[in-house]
Amino acid sequence: MTDFAARLAGTSLFDALRHRRSRRFAAGMEMKTGPMKFTSAVPSHPLSEDELAALAFAACGVTGHALGDLVYAPGQGGTMMGGFLGRTVGSADAVQAVSVVVSTDEATWLLRRPQDFEPKDYPALVELARRGELKELFEKSRVELAKTRLAPPLDAPKNLDVNQWDMYRPGTAYFVPINEYTFMYLNGLLEFLNETMGVFVVDDRKNFMPAGLARFGKSKGGHLHDDPHAQRTLTIERLETILHSVVMVEQGMMLQNLGLMAHAMGLGGFPNFAGHEFAWFEALGFRMQTMSTMEYLGAGRIARTVATALRKNPKVAFPIGLEKDGKRLLEPYCPPYYPSMEAAVRAVVERKFGRSGVFGSSMSGGWTDPKPIAAAATPLTARTIDAVTAYATYIYETYGRFPAYPAPFRTSVGFQAAHLDLAFYEKFYRPDALGDAHHDHAATWHG
Repeated sequence: MTDFAARLAGTSLFDALRHRRSRRFAAGMEMKTGPMKFTSAVPSHPLSEDELAALAFAACGVTGHALGDLVYAPGQGGTMMGGFLGRTVGSADAVQAVSVVVSTDEATWLLRRPQDFEPKDYPALVELARRGELKELFEKSRVELAKTRLAPPLDAPKNLDVNQWDMYRPGTAYFVPINEYTFMYLNGLLEFLNETMGVFVVDDRKNFMPAGLARFGKSKGGHLHDDPHAQRTLTIERLETILHSVVMVEQGMMLQNLGLMAHAMGLGGFPNFAGHEFAWFEALGFRMQTMSTMEYLGAGRIARTVATALRKNPKVAFPIGLEKDGKRLLEPYCPPYYPSMEAAVRAVVERKFGRSGVFGSSMSGGWTDPKPIAAAATPLTARTIDAVTAYATYIYETYGRFPAYPAPFRTSVGFQAAHLDLAFYEKFYRPDALGDAHHDHAATWHG
């Protein structure tokens, strides 16, 4: 049993589920007004490397190979898989669309996703997880963004009134998941626009005209069901809402895992608003792009012209990538990281079916013999790739970015963890507000 396992052995999953709560009042904090006015007499102290490693593992730690127990035959969908390395949270098609940033007083790190490692590193990562070597896994996974805390300002609307008193206080650690939409989007389109599903997409902001797909409709001799009676028509908004929901589920699991691990360790922690359109990205040093507000919202030419004339069309910024010391840490499958959407689509296809791709000759996974799986994974047809390219190009040329509605990256909810001041809860709450792990935390984790 590893040191981490021994420390956590006293808490069952059932106990963590029953007693998971948001606990906000940490050592060193002060609630200046209100009926629970209280000043902590305990100095703030940061989470240790072991504590950060355990929380990072709960949020997004590599755990082993995704099973991918699907049918790998033409028209059966198995090739929708986007990877075969799993984490502590589920991800549609093992795409792993969500990254996590950890921000503390001492440093801010980006935690790498499975696809951010070289395939040759996978066996070592899986072995570290198997042995429970969470601290070493944390060290191998993190990329330092700064030697200080990076976080957006607290003023509205970048944050909410309810969070003003306790956010980013000394000693706290902040975990913010970052959604990346483009690979999941293009990977999904390669399934939606294939010969089996044959979905047809129209633009709800352009009088429901085909979204670059007119020549692929069955009425034109193509393979997509453009007859509304076939009920295989989606709007861009509906398609991107599905995309957003799927990625947000992954983020939600991260937040739940953080809450369960914080309780099991006897730490305080709570999810909170991190959904400002660009605040976190500016704070973290993302590469930003600007366009007018009305253009960003997809308004028509007349509306944009009127708003500009009335001086009610200011510029807005949105994130398009994260780079550090000349290295690309997070880059979407769209310009400017690719010369065109066609090039981006081809890159997704290569990542899946190229020699070193997910279904390539070096394919790895949890099977005793992955070769038959790779051999059965039918490559995509040319007309499927052409349809996805036409649609993606239409989105980018019509709306100036990809996707059409959100930016390529998005934050929503973060999680702050800290050492609690037990005296606050003992004064204002019944005894069951805290568990044994909270009372025993100092002895268990700090000797």
